[in-house]
Amino acid sequence: MIELMLSTALVLFILAIAIALYRIIRGPSIPDRVIALDMIVVNMISGIAVISVLLKTKAFLEVILVLGILAFISTIALSKFIERGVIIERRRNR
Repeated sequence: MIELMLSTALVLFILAIAIALYRIIRGPSIPDRVIALDMIVVNMISGIAVISVLLKTKAFLEVILVLGILAFISTIALSKFIERGVIIERRRNR
């Protein structure tokens, strides 16, 4: 029974990723695309966790951690780029 529920959850995560991919392609603005990209990564993390439970292994936990860190950093960088037009400001004293 638990395998059926986990498989259903995995299919729903794949469906959510497909919907977010559509939002990335057809998004009306760049912030919508950034949020959709973040949503894809969160659903990928959840899908990998479900696969890890289905396979009864802990091998994918490091992958989940790395994906979470990269998603956080990329979301912050893209939002700073949208806000300011530059990610790292360099102030020159001349």
